[in-house]
Amino acid sequence: MARLGLGEGWSCTFANDIDSTKAATYRANFPDADLHLNQGDVWGLTTGDLPGRADLAWASSPCQDFSLAGGRAGLAGGRSSAFYGFWNLIEALAAEGRAPRMLVIENVTGLLTSNGGGDFIALCRALADQGYEYGALELDAAAFLPQSRPRVFVIAVHGGVRSWGMAEVPRTAAIARAYSRLPPSLRDHWIDWPASPPRQCTRALADLVDPDLEALWHRPEETAHLITLMSPKHQAQLEALRVLGDRTIGTLFRRTRQVKGHRQQRAEVRFDGRAGCLRTPGGGSSRQTLILVERGQVRSRLISPREAARLMGLADTYRLPTSTTAALHIVGDGVAVPVVRWLAQAVIEPLLSALDADAL
Repeated sequence: MARLGLGEGWSCTFANDIDSTKAATYRANFPDADLHLNQGDVWGLTTGDLPGRADLAWASSPCQDFSLAGGRAGLAGGRSSAFYGFWNLIEALAAEGRAPRMLVIENVTGLLTSNGGGDFIALCRALADQGYEYGALELDAAAFLPQSRPRVFVIAVHGGVRSWGMAEVPRTAAIARAYSRLPPSLRDHWIDWPASPPRQCTRALADLVDPDLEALWHRPEETAHLITLMSPKHQAQLEALRVLGDRTIGTLFRRTRQVKGHRQQRAEVRFDGRAGCLRTPGGGSSRQTLILVERGQVRSRLISPREAARLMGLADTYRLPTSTTAALHIVGDGVAVPVVRWLAQAVIEPLLSALDADAL
């Protein structure tokens, strides 16, 4: 999805993932995949597998158990130590004079605060030690798509750049706090990336759902059960919409909450025209439910893989796995395509042009 967001002006010279389904999906959507796709453990790669010097290396490592501080143990050290498999390659490329000119490291916003902010400090120290200057942007896909999906993008440039000529964007509160925790030596490498603010999304959730007749709806008793799991506040909101009678589409997550000192399953619904953040289907509670209120009736059903793909900015021509679980895993683990396109247009491509100009 990062490749799709970068666009046709870019060419991919190397790609890697350990997951066989993700690799198969990549091959199904990119005819040149066999020329550069490596399926396997990133820790098994060497610089001999990587051609030339890249303009950009993109890393989206698993967010579960994210820990950069002391995370060089490989997969045995936790799923997210895949980042250090990637970073070992960057260090080795730098030793050969082939460090990528730019890096983008994408992850959940918890990267800024995990381990009391220690993980973000460790990341910045690793970047600085290899001669990178860096900054971070916190972006929500909701600015482009009807899905709430906040993510952090750490953008780093090797050797720095002397001129931009663009206005800086104020740091978000979370990034400002992360910056304040950096020691002075690491603040010296910080860049507040100049870019225009993202546009506001003009599409609503209702614009992306499948036609009613093509969908597999829950039985009435299943919908009634979901309503019983809602808090009184959400039940009242649903009832007000039902009485109103207009067609309204919302989304629902089932979560376990503490209610009066006891753990209870809750159905939390939203009718703001956006879906909640898509997730991988690790359990029944992680798959979103659509709630349709129309003409006094309430219906519900699980979100479809194609709807989830649209919420990530993928065209209907994008080939998904035939398995629902596999398709939702592909989508839920991805990066929103329009967010990457905005980053490319607003920061990455102008920065590369500035680097080229400075080199003249």
